[in-house]
Amino acid sequence: MTTHRTRPPDPFTFVRDNTRVAEVRAIPEIRLHLAHVASGLWRLGESGSAAPYWAYPWAGGAALARHILDHRDIVAGRRVLDLGAGSGLVAIAAALADAESVTAAEIDPYALAALGLNADLNRVAVTICGEDLTAGPAPAADLVLVGDLFYDPDIAARVTAFLERCRTAGAEVLIGDPGRAHLPLTRLIPLAAYPVSDFGELKQGTVFAFDAVGGTS
Repeated sequence: MTTHRTRPPDPFTFVRDNTRVAEVRAIPEIRLHLAHVASGLWRLGESGSAAPYWAYPWAGGAALARHILDHRDIVAGRRVLDLGAGSGLVAIAAALADAESVTAAEIDPYALAALGLNADLNRVAVTICGEDLTAGPAPAADLVLVGDLFYDPDIAARVTAFLERCRTAGAEVLIGDPGRAHLPLTRLIPLAAYPVSDFGELKQGTVFAFDAVGGTS
């Protein structure tokens, strides 16, 4: 018997038609296309696409965005990379805080569509990169921002190695995370913590500086 997999829906059309524009909890400066009860995002799984993580605020990214907007001097006038950008929340916060340039790197085609729609929605300029940067050299950036990329051991290992290359190249690295299992705590220095939303649940998201030496155990 021949089986037919449902063709994946067009990313831009799908994101636009199955999300609602809403303010991000604890970050009213930013609005995003977000999931809601009748979103129909389950259809992505039927078509073999990745889970729609981009449609929900994550605690680490939310904490990082809040920290940037409260301390704009962190990004002002700097070249910023948002790694694993998802919906673009952190990248948008950096652009609103007057970064010289912002690149948002993401590999999920639906997240890439959401990134473009969300940047337009918030009237900011963000360069969208659809490549897996963790496999290559450090990019030309002054500041690398990472939210919630330490939920899987293999991804965490690749990201950590990439961030080491970024630090060696002279970039500052900030990480936002609520304490997921594979966070490299021995390499991190906590800077601030914020009560933020994580898939609708209130959690504490911490902002860390990543360094090649030191941190907490």
